[in-house]
Amino acid sequence: MQDGILTVRALTEQLRRSLEGRFPFVWVRGEVSNLSRPGSGHIYFSLKDQDAQLQCVWFRGQQRQAEQGRAFDPLTGEVFDTPRPSPLELLRNGLDLLCAGRVSVYAPRGQYQLLVELVQPTGQGLLAQAFEERKRKLAEAGYFSQERKRPLPWNPQRVALITSPSGAAIHDFLELARNRGCGAEIRLFPASVQGEEAAPEIIRALDEINARGWAQVIVLIRGGGSLEDLWAFNEEAVAEAVFCSRLPVLAGIGHEVDVTLADLTADLRAATPSHAAQLLWPLRAELRQRLDEAFAALRRAAAGRLERAELLLRERENALRWFSPARHQARLSEQVTRFSLALQRAARQWLADKGRARERLELARRAALTPEKLDVRQARLVLLHAALRAALPHRLSDAEHALALAGNRLRTASDAWLENRSRRLESLESALAANDPSAPLHRGYALVRTAQGGILRSVGQTAPGRDIEVRLADGRLAAVVRSVSPEEAQSGEEKE
Repeated sequence: MQDGILTVRALTEQLRRSLEGRFPFVWVRGEVSNLSRPGSGHIYFSLKDQDAQLQCVWFRGQQRQAEQGRAFDPLTGEVFDTPRPSPLELLRNGLDLLCAGRVSVYAPRGQYQLLVELVQPTGQGLLAQAFEERKRKLAEAGYFSQERKRPLPWNPQRVALITSPSGAAIHDFLELARNRGCGAEIRLFPASVQGEEAAPEIIRALDEINARGWAQVIVLIRGGGSLEDLWAFNEEAVAEAVFCSRLPVLAGIGHEVDVTLADLTADLRAATPSHAAQLLWPLRAELRQRLDEAFAALRRAAAGRLERAELLLRERENALRWFSPARHQARLSEQVTRFSLALQRAARQWLADKGRARERLELARRAALTPEKLDVRQARLVLLHAALRAALPHRLSDAEHALALAGNRLRTASDAWLENRSRRLESLESALAANDPSAPLHRGYALVRTAQGGILRSVGQTAPGRDIEVRLADGRLAAVVRSVSPEEAQSGEEKE
């Protein structure tokens, strides 16, 4: 020291002696934050209230009283019948503590600190109490209700990610995203995840994503930390922004034991940022297995369809052969031929019978009649034979004429039957073409299906953020519902 000028070390030493002499042993109450347990066995933490913060160190040598179990209250001197839990086991961030020790100065950093000798928990800290109060308030408002929570899209292709671009959470999330699903577009909306600016930035990112309407799902992630570090996600404004989001929100904040109001309000909570990626996308091996199963099922269905079609084709071919006009005409021709042969046989038999009868009559008359009478009878017989011979060609001609008329009627009936069947077939073809669901698509209409495959007939069957499939005449479009307007749907006019 020269001319009253102190060195940093000398000044620090004077301050240390002054503080240790002024505060040789004090009790301090505050909320634990920034708790650290390095391998040396010493415990470092801060005690804070609404206006100030005090650095504390609990050296390993001063922890013997806590390790042996608490048998009495150091503040009141009360002796307990059974040892109380050790403060070492209860010590955690957010806990309200009573700490006793002496105030000193840590020279290498030039900061004063409390050298803790005794620790006694007094209950939850201010942040923990505020968390419980907000949690009860939002629960009564229905923010955590399971009925309002929406399912996440399976294997989404457009994901909006809200997190700090410099944190470890984004690296874990993206690493898993590279090895899962079938490829997705991830857009980062950077936001602070700790500090006073974190909550406003998170809210702005949520509003921007909902305004764009591009994403299928919003993912909000952050690595682990103390209750104070995660406090931005316990702000009511952040929980309200998550609650009002039109898109489903997946929250993966902190570790599995960390629970924030944003986690409870989100549509689905992940234990960690890595778990969030696992919830969004299935393993690619699982997708390949599903693809193989679907391909096998498709082959079985196609084979069954072809087998049923071949069986139906054979049945209809057989029916067509049996009921075809050509077969019917062939059967009629066979009947005409059979009837003609039967008629010829009957005519020949009739003529043969008549000839034999005439011969018997002639013999009888010759035996009974005189020559004069015989001549008269012979003349009559000759006349009768001549008449029969004259009449027989007319009867044959009439039979042939009737047969010709029957053949003409058969051909006319066959032609009429064929024409009637042709008209019936054309009518069925027209009806089938009119009922073809793809026909209106060529006139500018579209067929809309839901993600489950059902036909979308009403705006009440969908909601914003859900996937739909639009089928046009030349292909299909995958789309997402941005908004639902029942008035426009009732008017029957679509406005782009």
